[in-house]
Amino acid sequence: MPIVVDHGKETDGHATATSPTHLKALLRGRNLKGLALVPAIVIVGIVGSVTSPAFATPYNIFDNILAFSAALGVLVIAESILLIGGLIDLSLQSTVGFSVIVFCYLMGGGTSGGPGLGLPIEFAIPITLGVVVFIGLFNGFVVSVLKLNSFIVTLAMLILLQGLTLGLSNGQTYTNIPDFILFLGTGRVLGIPVQAVIFIAVFSVAGLFMSYWPTGRAIYAMGGSHAAAQAAGIKTGRLAIGLFVFGSLMAMFAGVLLLSQVASAPSTLGRNMIFTVFAAAVLGGIDLNGGRGTILGAALGVLLLAIIQNILILSSVPSFWIDAVYGAIIVAALTAGRLRTLRDVLIRRQHISS
Repeated sequence: MPIVVDHGKETDGHATATSPTHLKALLRGRNLKGLALVPAIVIVGIVGSVTSPAFATPYNIFDNILAFSAALGVLVIAESILLIGGLIDLSLQSTVGFSVIVFCYLMGGGTSGGPGLGLPIEFAIPITLGVVVFIGLFNGFVVSVLKLNSFIVTLAMLILLQGLTLGLSNGQTYTNIPDFILFLGTGRVLGIPVQAVIFIAVFSVAGLFMSYWPTGRAIYAMGGSHAAAQAAGIKTGRLAIGLFVFGSLMAMFAGVLLLSQVASAPSTLGRNMIFTVFAAAVLGGIDLNGGRGTILGAALGVLLLAIIQNILILSSVPSFWIDAVYGAIIVAALTAGRLRTLRDVLIRRQHISS
């Protein structure tokens, strides 16, 4: 099992072993920090209940808040884990739409609403998976082997995939969507929307993985100190490539969930999603510098944004004001995160000097 690095202490570039008891304390501390948004969610929920009688209904909570947050939640998990590992992938937004358009293009033609090859679904699925995995492998190779900046590399990939998406679809919308995908947007399990179940399930699995699985703890170690993680025996290059592939696959899954919601595949699917992803992640306590944050916090960040959006929609607020609110939230979350980091640094320095 890889050595776990304590990110709450200053290190000199060498990893230090953490006892099981200390590890449990660290995990407990992370989870408590992840609950920081609970009071805000309670307050916003009370405001929603007062402003609209439809807010607190089971239909609104499960169908409008949880279900329609599933795609965003999947993408937030991918970006959050990358950020915790000290990486960033802006191209996830474009991978959402590109993967769906590739799938529809392979199956398309005829009455599908767009150009395509008309391949059977048995061929379209593995080819799409192969393309998405290649995107992750390419990003991971360039960042971890060639040592290029992940922000610049994935920004370039974002632009490239946007162009390819428009080129493949010719700007048209695909409408011939397979029934099993549509079921994800309309089906119910024990009366609960499938996507609401997916939302809860993916965050639960991701949270357990990051907290208790050795690979999850290795991701924290790599994001906290790359040199210390290598000294601890963690194969950081392989882990980074794996994270980029994971992110691409999760982006494809988010695209499928979006496709099932809108029952069509426009060339703009997933556009501007990355801004909301970062808003939810940062709001949930994910540190952009790596090594800090919890999946629980990210989940609460998604919920808070979804509740705010739901309240604004129920109140008939124009969409451009919703975008403005998101922008304000991002700035506030980044400022709060920076102040929290500076506070932690001051506390550590005072502890060392004493």
